[in-house]
Amino acid sequence: MDLFAQQEADHLFAAQPLAARMRPQSLEEFVGQHHILGSGKLLRRLIASGRIGSIILHGPPGSGKTTLARLIASETGSKLLSLNAINSGVKEVREVLRTATDDVAAGERRPILFIDEIHRFNKSQQDALLADVESGVISLIGATTSNPHFAVNGALISRSQIFTLEPLPPESMAGLLRRAMNDSERGLGGRSVEVTDDAVEFLASATDGDARRALAALEVAVESVVGETKKVDREVAMESLTNRVGGYDATGDDHYDLSSALIKSIRGSDADAAIYWLARILEGGEDIRFLCRRLVILASEDVGNADPQALPLAVSAMQACEMIGLPESQLILSQTVAYLALAPKSNAATTAIGAARRDVRDQQIIPVPKMLRCTHYAGAEKLGHGEGYVYAHDEEDGIAELDYLGVDREYYQPVNRGHESLMREQLESIRKRLRPSRAASDKE
Repeated sequence: MDLFAQQEADHLFAAQPLAARMRPQSLEEFVGQHHILGSGKLLRRLIASGRIGSIILHGPPGSGKTTLARLIASETGSKLLSLNAINSGVKEVREVLRTATDDVAAGERRPILFIDEIHRFNKSQQDALLADVESGVISLIGATTSNPHFAVNGALISRSQIFTLEPLPPESMAGLLRRAMNDSERGLGGRSVEVTDDAVEFLASATDGDARRALAALEVAVESVVGETKKVDREVAMESLTNRVGGYDATGDDHYDLSSALIKSIRGSDADAAIYWLARILEGGEDIRFLCRRLVILASEDVGNADPQALPLAVSAMQACEMIGLPESQLILSQTVAYLALAPKSNAATTAIGAARRDVRDQQIIPVPKMLRCTHYAGAEKLGHGEGYVYAHDEEDGIAELDYLGVDREYYQPVNRGHESLMREQLESIRKRLRPSRAASDKE
């Protein structure tokens, strides 16, 4: 490389953001992920052997998936071919696979094909990889922030090892930030800026294990005080981290995991946890309609008749949120979540309809008793429809002692909590009155 080419390369490198400049050059520099890269771990052994098959790297943004793929290629001496699933189609996949086939046919080591955001490939695009993965023409490394068991074809999953990368813990993140501050060649060591321990600790914990966000915030903080105070404290660090919740994927694991945590916390009657998960979801930009639908379902599924006001409250909240929108809707949602969390719980109605539908599917169908059949047409009386039926409103207490099912089955089992405890007493009393009529019908 001549002098001018070297200068151009240096200028291009200097123009890169801090996260790109600090990208590890070897596995020894790679921070975290000891559960898959520690001594004796499977991925470390595969890299050492140089025999990388096909693997899927699953983890949150900034956990090092792309960097790890590059290091694997470097450590194994393999050529790295890269595609991004967002802007690549079947044509691009086939061109890369053709290049890989030619390389292997010429006697070269099989290359590594790295596909970032592989979950964004549709089924036909993923299927296009299968033949070459199976024949050994390429070693596939796919990176995804979504659960691969949901987002990647089962055929690819069965041919790959899955390695999950975890968010960087605060202590590892703090070490990475300090290394960037002290590195005068690739990092910020030449800026002569003091970064307090408090600022480092804040960025290490506030970026949720995302190294890219942490380094970007550190760079913004340092550059903002050059020529001024030359000191980055906690307040400056907080200003530099404009979006506290980053990397939220409203269609991936965050969407499902956080909504699951919200629902389970409400079901478990922990109002504090439920409101925290609600806040996480709102800060992540989740669709408010999705939230409202989940709360309406929960009001019936998990609270039920233990508190009959839960369902109309949830429906009212959904309507109010539709009319008002954010940010004020957060108040309505918080009120509703707190109420549902503290309401007495019953899934008796949920269990009842589930058991009844199983009987409809799995057991002999129960015919409608003739006395309950429709009588609003000519000829119904000749067929015996309505014979023996008693109009309940004509009875003194509004209960006609008839057999409305024809078989001895019980589905609704109210719990002894909230309003449903009163319904339980009422139901037991009614069942005792209806049992004689059913017993009599069984004898006939």
